[in-house]
Amino acid sequence: MDTPTFGRYRPRARELFPARLGVLTPGPLNAITDVEGVLVGHTTLHEGSSVRTGVTAVLPHAGNLWQERVPAGLSVANGFGKLIGATQVQELGELETPIILTNTLAAARAADALIGWTLGLPGNGHVTTVNPFVGETNDSLLNDIRRPSVQGVHVLDAIAGARGGSVAEGAVGAGTGTVAFGLKGGIGTSSRRLPAGEGGYTVGALVQSNYGGVLDFAGLRHSAPGSRTSNPDGSIMIVLATDAPLSDRNLRRLAARGHAGLARTGSAFSNGSGDYSVAFSVSEQVRRVAGGAALSAGLPDAQVSGLFLAAIEATQEAILNSLTKAVDTVGHNGRLVRALDPNHLQNG
Repeated sequence: MDTPTFGRYRPRARELFPARLGVLTPGPLNAITDVEGVLVGHTTLHEGSSVRTGVTAVLPHAGNLWQERVPAGLSVANGFGKLIGATQVQELGELETPIILTNTLAAARAADALIGWTLGLPGNGHVTTVNPFVGETNDSLLNDIRRPSVQGVHVLDAIAGARGGSVAEGAVGAGTGTVAFGLKGGIGTSSRRLPAGEGGYTVGALVQSNYGGVLDFAGLRHSAPGSRTSNPDGSIMIVLATDAPLSDRNLRRLAARGHAGLARTGSAFSNGSGDYSVAFSVSEQVRRVAGGAALSAGLPDAQVSGLFLAAIEATQEAILNSLTKAVDTVGHNGRLVRALDPNHLQNG
């Protein structure tokens, strides 16, 4: 098998194995930002010998999310995590803040910053309750996680820097210090677009990969010694966005398909893993004004199967992109975690 040699340039998964990554077509950028209006921002903290962490912000739209909420659904495959804001999303089926990803011990500080940011938005002077949505994974293998490196200003910087267009991947933002399958993990993104006859809708995925198992890279396995048993624990945050007008119930079902994409990569879904997936719709047909109802009930159940497949494929490829775009990283206590080398993939 001929594969590119990794030098300074790190390819995306589709450049390596385009024929192995599903049947649906990616959007123009093959990123979550192919869903119109979605913005992504990173703050990367790579300081000294022990700080390898950061923040990633995903904004469903550029407006006031507290006033114009988006319907959302949450799926938990294994709940060993500290997902702030989960129960209200499960109860009400909506997001009222950006999604913030960071490290485990920074989650509370990130939530506090997100609350302050929301209260300070024009028109929110009367607001007395905010449900911040903050996901995390534990990056302590490469990052001195007990050091409070991530502060509120870093969350605000990630939000302020959120943009459409291409999304930085690999060891950036909340993925700066993460590890997956014993390899350098990180942030990855991908998208899928349905054919016009099925609505032409787009589903985009963004992941923070930090989990274990036996890596299955589009039908090929990683052949590193001990890969079948090394450190199955870890976590992942999966964020799915779509422009399809879906109800929160069907967004919960869409989020669950993110775990199917995770399974395709060889995840162990182990006891110590926090495996979370959240999905939201940017469609104005289902957007909610604070205190009001959705404008429509969304697509009927019979029309969502194509979106489910799109979520599976986009999640799988986003995870693979998080691996291929990562770089060798030395971190806390001098630990070195290597990035994926495609020449170490083999059949079976």
